[in-house]
Amino acid sequence: MRDIGLLATRSVLGGYLAVHGAQKLFGSFGGPGLDATATAFEAQGMRPGKAMALAAGASEFGGGVLTVTGVAAPLGPLAIAGAMVVATAVHRKQGPMAQKKGFELPLTNLALAVGLISSGSGRWVLGPRLPKSMARVAAVAGTAVAAGSLVQLLRAKPAAKVGT
Repeated sequence: MRDIGLLATRSVLGGYLAVHGAQKLFGSFGGPGLDATATAFEAQGMRPGKAMALAAGASEFGGGVLTVTGVAAPLGPLAIAGAMVVATAVHRKQGPMAQKKGFELPLTNLALAVGLISSGSGRWVLGPRLPKSMARVAAVAGTAVAAGSLVQLLRAKPAAKVGT
């Protein structure tokens, strides 16, 4: 039962995050694409917008694919967790509920990613897991990148509106 639950969790979390990242990066699934995402990130004060959008989209898309497949675990959930820390902070001013564009969904995704990091991927995976030493390096590097992005976001001042 545990392996079925982990596969279901990996499939839902990873699948949705891969789609969300593809929306940002490629404009797939009705998404805005990289240039429009970069413009939105710049407006929120996250600069340079294109680099930040690329990092977010790649973390979500790549992390989602790795999470679904279980390849190089726990790298996929680590990438998702880093992106969701920043996304939770982005939506903090709207409050906790998703209906008001709050942080409910990114926080839920973060909790699921942390759960997968701590419990493992189960036995039904499509490739090798990351060796423990590399997993530690990935966790430290990912934490540093997420922390840097979070600090930048919290210090950012939204772009001035033109004409006001």
